[in-house]
Amino acid sequence: MAGGGAAGRYSRQLFVLGGGARRLPGAAVLVSGLRGTGAQAATALVLAGTGRVVLHDRGAACTADLAQQFLLGESDVGQNRAEASRRVLAELNPCVAVGAHTGELSEAFLASFQVVLLTESPLEEQLRIGDFCHACGICFIVANTKGLAGQLFCDFGERFVVDDPAEGDPVCGAVQHISQGNPGVVTCMGAEGSRGHPFCDGDLVTFSGVEGMTELNGREPIPVRVLDAFRLEIGDTSSFSPYRSGGQISQVRLPQVHSYEPLRQALAEPKIWVASTKEVPRSRSLHAAFQALHAFHKEQGRLPRPRAPADTERVLELARSLGTQQGPLDEDIVRAFASVSAGDLCPMASIIGALAAQEVLKAITRKFVPLDQWLYLDALECLVLEGAARLTEEDCAPRGSRYDGQIAVFGTAFQELLSRQKYLVVGAGAIGCELLKNFAMIGLAAGPDGDLTITDMDTIAPSNLPRQLLYRSADISKPKSVVAAAAVRRMNPDVRVTAHQNQVGPATEQLYGDDFFRHLDGVASALDTLEARSYLESRCLRCLTPLLDSGTEGPRGNVLAMVPTVTKPLEPAGDPADDTVPLCTLRFFPRTIQHTLQWARDEFEGLFQLPAEHVNRFMEDPAFSEQLPARNAVEVLERVRGSLQERPRDWQDCVCWAHRHWQSRYHNAIVQLLHTFPLEHESSPGVPFWAGDRSCPHPLTFNPDNDTHLDYILAAAHLFAQTHKVPPCSDRETALSILSSVVLPPFAPQDGLQIPLAEEQEEAQAPVDHRRLAELIQDLAQRRQELVGAEEVQVPLMEPIHFEKDNDIHMNFITAASNLRAENYSIPPADWLTSKRIAGRIVPAIITTTAAVAGLACLEVYKLVWGCRDPSCYRNSHLNLSDCRLFRVQPPLPHTYRYGGREWSCWDRLEMRAVGADGQEMMVQEVLDWLQKTHGWTVTMLLRGHTVLYDSEADEEEQARQRVQRISENLEDAGELRQRELQLFYVCEGEDAEAGDARPPLLCSLP
Repeated sequence: MAGGGAAGRYSRQLFVLGGGARRLPGAAVLVSGLRGTGAQAATALVLAGTGRVVLHDRGAACTADLAQQFLLGESDVGQNRAEASRRVLAELNPCVAVGAHTGELSEAFLASFQVVLLTESPLEEQLRIGDFCHACGICFIVANTKGLAGQLFCDFGERFVVDDPAEGDPVCGAVQHISQGNPGVVTCMGAEGSRGHPFCDGDLVTFSGVEGMTELNGREPIPVRVLDAFRLEIGDTSSFSPYRSGGQISQVRLPQVHSYEPLRQALAEPKIWVASTKEVPRSRSLHAAFQALHAFHKEQGRLPRPRAPADTERVLELARSLGTQQGPLDEDIVRAFASVSAGDLCPMASIIGALAAQEVLKAITRKFVPLDQWLYLDALECLVLEGAARLTEEDCAPRGSRYDGQIAVFGTAFQELLSRQKYLVVGAGAIGCELLKNFAMIGLAAGPDGDLTITDMDTIAPSNLPRQLLYRSADISKPKSVVAAAAVRRMNPDVRVTAHQNQVGPATEQLYGDDFFRHLDGVASALDTLEARSYLESRCLRCLTPLLDSGTEGPRGNVLAMVPTVTKPLEPAGDPADDTVPLCTLRFFPRTIQHTLQWARDEFEGLFQLPAEHVNRFMEDPAFSEQLPARNAVEVLERVRGSLQERPRDWQDCVCWAHRHWQSRYHNAIVQLLHTFPLEHESSPGVPFWAGDRSCPHPLTFNPDNDTHLDYILAAAHLFAQTHKVPPCSDRETALSILSSVVLPPFAPQDGLQIPLAEEQEEAQAPVDHRRLAELIQDLAQRRQELVGAEEVQVPLMEPIHFEKDNDIHMNFITAASNLRAENYSIPPADWLTSKRIAGRIVPAIITTTAAVAGLACLEVYKLVWGCRDPSCYRNSHLNLSDCRLFRVQPPLPHTYRYGGREWSCWDRLEMRAVGADGQEMMVQEVLDWLQKTHGWTVTMLLRGHTVLYDSEADEEEQARQRVQRISENLEDAGELRQRELQLFYVCEGEDAEAGDARPPLLCSLP
């Protein structure tokens, strides 16, 4: 099989980069400049598995590097940056050759690389090396960050071929019908089930497995025109044979050729990517500002002093004099840029470094379209914050601190504020690691009053290592939060960090209650499930705690800021689409590889998990059979008896069992299906049974020389041996020798066997066969007695195996089982990695996206630390690294509504101290009186969650009881945790309790 090794380690990344990732081990990349941006890019390339990464830097590490260059420690100060960084990077991925170079960048040296990335070079060096790379066909990238702005430039030569320009795998669909006509119309649906097809106008497609209209199979790609969600036009099919059934329609992607100008020309005639035309003047002004900064540095031998008006004005003069500016120069942008250009910020370096690394990966893998040719990013909106706008040159002068690069932008008082922050990071996976790295670098919670809490329930797995920076091979199986906290302390010993191993959810509200959340300055969400993210959002909404929610999927990512009273609360996640496939489709009429993979997952559970669990429960509990639901007791007990009868003695028995099972599933079951519904069978007179979305299968004949057949035998036998605690063997020759002596009896199909054709028939319950049930119980009781008396029997008797997508044996079975099933039904097979992605429901992931997203989130942290109340300063970010697009937009404002004669914000709530006249917790009547007195509202219904505390329509006796009860009475009985604050809901006179009108919640503080 194709699993294991590199495929297992890099699986999430391979789902992003596709087949082009195979070029990574043979690639050589130079990263010049090992400060923050270069360190981020180099780290991503090493984690991604680039064959050779050479680091270049002629400078020595200084104290100020420690707040952005996360590869360095205090002991590295004074050492060459490239040499010091090489030692750490070499530990990250033993498969990558990491080198260091401290000399000149000569042409002879540069000629050995496929990609050259410059991050700290003067403009003259950029031009010299850019000319050489362009002439020699070496992909050339420039990445720079200065203060709150960054630039990225790509030159991939005059003819660069992109093999696959789009995300993911080419899409496909299941054909349901094809008309004869000009044009022919294809009716199809998406591979996932009943949803519409995934094609767009102009897509090129091919057909396979079509029965009847076989002329379409294997033809050259055909362009389609979309008619609606389920129909496509494909051209003239009038002369083709009539369509009968089956078939798959698959998208074909053709390579694209792109051409790039050298840096020297691109500086004068820039092609700049912008999110909208409104951004053109800003980006062109930054283009001029970066060139002016190079000129200033050449003239003065240094960068402009932070907040020094004379230096700022000189940069502006140089920008005006460049003569390359197209359109008006935004002088305010140039001034703002120049005033903090001496600053170094880890979040900016994370973003630009990650984007640069992704462009390097494009150059190597030829997956995705490279940047054409410039991109500018800035967060200069940070400078209009109330605290930042008043800063002086003295406030931002260097102190000899590790945070001097950050002080140059935000001043010393801000650094003190950062050190006192109290933050919760939920999730220490890919995004969580990058957030924690940034937090350590910027000094969040690095003071005596600071507190950084990390919580994550997971342990570290091998597949985490290529994209979760804080973990090493030696950390596998250790708790993520504990290892991450230790890594944060190594990066910055001053950070006050605490590790928890808890889920943040309803079950842990005693630990993470209202008081906990209100004590926080902010929450950073790095969760990977919609349910968990929605819960966290609801807690922050209730407690008025700022939340930064980050998420990624492959090359896409986003950051959403939720600032109490300033921005709109985050929208609750919708319910995930129901991808459930009818059982009859999976069992008898699969149409897509998704169907066969789900069938294989069900097979795995039905063969290697459930039987072992049932047998163990049967052996442990004599009353096991009595506890089974009557409708499936016979089926379960049959399986238990079968497992006991099939107990293998050795590896040979396991191989024989696997062969018998292969024959049962891929030959006998299909022969039986075709016996019940022959090829010529009709659903009704004149209507073929095997037509439309039912593809007629064919039985397979076992062939030990067929790799897929033998892969199945080895994987199934291995798992069967494991579940029965028999030592397995992986030798193919041994298995072949055993198989050569196996003779299976011929199969005779049954007459009159009922096969369900619809979900309703599948779910129909057959009457319980009580006689059969009694026989099974008696037989199994005797077997149990015999086994219990046997000395050699181990307890538990069997080992249940739960499917694990990162276990290669498990995936070998799933892939082989699915592809054999697909062959039965003429469905195109899926390779090992594709099978793993679909069966394991894996979300594609790559280090570049997570690093960029974390950097964008930390830019919003700066604003939260300042206590910014101006919604125009915050940004929601959306990026797609497949085409290097980054959109940063102002979050929506809070929505308002009218209630009780006035306007309310969605953040508003009524707050009351629920202490009654007797000094005890208020009774319901006192709450009703408070609402009447304070707001003039007559309440007809009062609720605590789903518990009704008061209902004016109840009878007088019930109302009297309700009025005198305490508001938290029977809290535990209702399944609710006791909190110091209760949230109550109410309905007032004249309102409909079912209408769900918006109204401010009532928060009651208990004594």
